Amino acid sequence: MWIAILIFALTYLALAIGRVPGLRLDRTGAAIVGASLMIASNALTLRDAYAAIDYETIALLFGMMIVVANLRFSGFFALVSAWVVEHAHRPITLLGSIVLTSGILSAFLVNDTVCLALTPLVIDVMRRLGRNPVPYLLALAMASNAGSVATITGNPQNMMIGSFSSIGYAQFAAVLAPVAAVSLIVTTAVIAFVYRAEFFKLAVVDVKHEPVRVNRGLLVKSLTVAAAMLAAFFAGWPSSKAALLAGAVLLLTRRIKPERVYREIDWSLLALFVGLFVVIAGVERTSFPDALFSAASRFHLDRAVPMTLFSAALSNLVSNVPAVLIFKPFVLRLSDPTHAWLVLAMSSTLAGNLTILGSMANLIVTQRARPDVHIGFWEYAKTGIPVTVLTLAAGILILGLH
Repeated sequence: MWIAILIFALTYLALAIGRVPGLRLDRTGAAIVGASLMIASNALTLRDAYAAIDYETIALLFGMMIVVANLRFSGFFALVSAWVVEHAHRPITLLGSIVLTSGILSAFLVNDTVCLALTPLVIDVMRRLGRNPVPYLLALAMASNAGSVATITGNPQNMMIGSFSSIGYAQFAAVLAPVAAVSLIVTTAVIAFVYRAEFFKLAVVDVKHEPVRVNRGLLVKSLTVAAAMLAAFFAGWPSSKAALLAGAVLLLTRRIKPERVYREIDWSLLALFVGLFVVIAGVERTSFPDALFSAASRFHLDRAVPMTLFSAALSNLVSNVPAVLIFKPFVLRLSDPTHAWLVLAMSSTLAGNLTILGSMANLIVTQRARPDVHIGFWEYAKTGIPVTVLTLAAGILILGLH
């Protein structure tokens, strides 16, 4: 028992730090090592470890990555970006357009992949306009987190919650889409206020039209398949089944080499999930979860405010995906687990806007932008902190009505 608890503690310590001092071991590596030690110490058998993996979550994320890769190759994201810029004639309108685009796309196509596709496009537009790219890049990252709250396919932690809770896609969206909508408005308002010198001048945004390279055949096919997949989600199909089928259909092509699609798959993220599933399963076999639940019960985690505060803190300590896994055994024991899962989805996602390290989407945007512009910790935090506080408060109020 104590060995399993020690492995769990060391694994999550590595996740919190982001690396192991003296070793080139990242978060994914830490999860893989932790899972391997659980098996080696006999905390789990190999059969138990295989059974611990939530294959529905892995399949859903894998299928979504294939769909997004095809949309990217078709020129879809570049086309959307060009249309937005051409129809935004003021800086504040451009800000709102970026927030809306990032938020809506992230709600359905996984926020990390949306940031990966849109970051270079936003930088290119700002360079051509001669404007400060920082507030627009912050808008891209924060809106991707806020918008992804809306659905099960918005981000990886929501995918896990959808699988663990068996909440339907439509039910999930009906409750959390209003939270996402309000959060996008708050994000726009806060960024506009913090960078008011950028947005409240009577400047005109005028971008010359430049043709966008689009593979029309692939674009039509990708959009058709994506639309059918979303329709299947709302119709009640298992999300993993619909996503895998969509990915399989898109792999049946003569236009794109499969190797290009495979290079777009975030294999390290999938491996991180597998490792964490095994680590959590190992510690669940000890008395540690019971002790933690007894201690946590004093804080009434069945209520929205305590759950939100604990979730937000833990999500920024070890990242939101590991945080959701830690909460899994607690939520299942609460009197209303469905409501608790929805609060956890809201809080763990919106908490990602607190700091630059709060979510993978933030890191993708800042790292991809680094050759052109540096966004430091405090530069991000002066916007991220008020956005997070206000959106979490809005989320608590909205979920309190359900």
